[in-house]
Parts: sequence; C-alpha cells; structure tokens
Amino acid sequence: MKTVKEIALKLENRPGALSELSELLGANGINILALTVITQDSEGTMSFVASDPSRVVNILESAGYSPAIREIIAAEAPHHPGGLNAILKPLKLAGVNVQYLYAFLGLYGSGDRSIILLGVDKLAVAHDALAKEWIRLYGEELYNF
Repeated sequence: MKTVKEIALKLENRPGALSELSELLGANGINILALTVITQDSEGTMSFVASDPSRVVNILESAGYSPAIREIIAAEAPHHPGGLNAILKPLKLAGVNVQYLYAFLGLYGSGDRSIILLGVDKLAVAHDALAKEWIRLYGEELYNF
C-alpha cells in the first residue's frame, strides 16, 4: 500500500515559531514538501510531509520537539474544475471520511496535475478505492520531488 509519512507537532502560537522550525529543518537540509498549520488560542499544530521523515523526527526530537508520525494518502488529482472530486467521490462511495486535506507545495513541470495529501479514517479502504479508479498514488518517491 502506497502512503507517505506525515509529521505533526505542537507549536506555541507566537511570532517566529514557524520561522524557527523552518530554519532548523532548512539548516539540516530538509525540504518541506507540503504543510498545513492550524492555530487555536496559544497553541498551533503543524502537519507536514518532508524529504526525509526519519531524519526529520531525529532532528526535531534533538531540538526538544515531540513529533508524531501518521501515514496518509498522497493522491494525484487532475488540475481542472472538478478535478478534486476525482479523489473525493471514490472515497465517498467507499464510506471513507476525509478528516483533512492539503496540497503539495510544488511540482516542477506539473502542468495538469496536483498532488493532494489526505488524512482519512480508513487508510486501507481509501487506498483501495482510489487505486480501483486508477488514481495515481504516491509513496516514498514523493520525498524526492
């Protein structure tokens, strides 16, 4: 089953917190490929996919962070009006709940495609539903984009 590792960590909701994390990862040669940040009051959660997830965890733990790892789906959606539904409709029909989604930050020469990262309640069911519909799914090869 093709999945990617998402790293999530709690951050203090204050000016500079994201910059410090970005600087730490960049100084260690880590590329953030996709991310989402949600804040509530004095705390935020950053969830992201990076170029070397195992190394990222080591770097973060060494710097005093407590990262969590989760397997998520990385699926290619056609880049046109309604293209996102090529992913969402098979999940709906399979009874999979999409808990959150966000987009890949950049894909050189992508042209007519987008990569969507999805946290779902039934990972294996989601994978099979999308694969059955010939949706391109990404695994570890995504880390090298």
